[in-house]
Amino acid sequence: MSQFTAAAFEIGRSKRARQAFSFDDVSIVPTRRTRGDSDVNLGWRIDALQFDFPIIAAPMDSVMSPQTAIAMGKLGGLGVLNLEGLWTRYADPQSLFDELAELSDPIAATTRLQQLYAEPVKAELIGERLNQIREAGVPVAGALSPQQTQAFAAEVEKAAPDFFVIRGTTVSAEHVAAGSEPLNLKEFIYRLDVPVIVGGCATYQGALHLMRTGAAGVLVGFGGGASHTTRDVLGISVPMASAVADVAEARRDYLDESQGRYVHVIADGSVGRSGDIAKAIACGADAVMVGSPFAKAAEAPGQGFHWGAEAWHPELPRGARVKFDTVGTLDEVLHGPSRVADGTMNLVGALRRAMATTGYTEVKEFQRVEVVLH
Repeated sequence: MSQFTAAAFEIGRSKRARQAFSFDDVSIVPTRRTRGDSDVNLGWRIDALQFDFPIIAAPMDSVMSPQTAIAMGKLGGLGVLNLEGLWTRYADPQSLFDELAELSDPIAATTRLQQLYAEPVKAELIGERLNQIREAGVPVAGALSPQQTQAFAAEVEKAAPDFFVIRGTTVSAEHVAAGSEPLNLKEFIYRLDVPVIVGGCATYQGALHLMRTGAAGVLVGFGGGASHTTRDVLGISVPMASAVADVAEARRDYLDESQGRYVHVIADGSVGRSGDIAKAIACGADAVMVGSPFAKAAEAPGQGFHWGAEAWHPELPRGARVKFDTVGTLDEVLHGPSRVADGTMNLVGALRRAMATTGYTEVKEFQRVEVVLH
């Protein structure tokens, strides 16, 4: 067990806090060795599946439809479908996406989102959407919140996706709510015959608890920074560089504790540009979950708008829709060529170049690269 203790600072007489760092606070340091881009292997393996690069498309309605999940798979990555989204509430939601794209007023948009997402999730549509992705011959993954996991677990298990993602603002090893049966993740994952990725979490101890449930991967963060304002509404936020490094340490200690069981650390938040992807891995992540860059793709269901589950909460929405300009196709966002110099296109090529420039040929090795604070 790690004995590391970060220095604490006094806020006042009664409160102390440790300093934490975001991706903007750190930079990657080149070494004396460089590599050719063609020498770099970005392959990422989790459970029984191998992917061409360690980038996952986030389960957000503005980013992932069955069609874009299929496209993501064919391009070498993993797309996760939101199983509580419009695609499982309506048989054909395309007209609703078109309607939302016409709403420019933020208050009207939030109100309409709340109305649309008040429609109950249809259990039969969960299996239908996941089977649609499977029939295309690509990896299948779907996501539910902890609050809805129990209710629709049977449908997910019946559809037999390659991965099931339990994703929330913050997820504990046991979700407890008055008036409903608590979700005991350890028991649930043991019964479910599907690899589970779960999160978010932001601390060493929280991650260790999630790893002990039997999860194949742990999400670090609160699901993105561009599409919600959890910090403004709830006062909750996490500087991602410190969070990823803390959870990576939990992964190492759990590897010893479990005598060799490796749990993947997936950065899920504040990953808006290609440089953030490289920094996340440099801080210890095995992969990253990306939302906003894919919202800028021509195929994105949000048609230039981006929102997360927080945006349509019926009582406490805490994330306005964000308007983006379309930069190119999904293929161009992932593989280029890039026509902009801001790190929003050719995400895969940028990661490859960062590794080559610092002399690393494998993603796992790149976790050891030196970083500095600004």
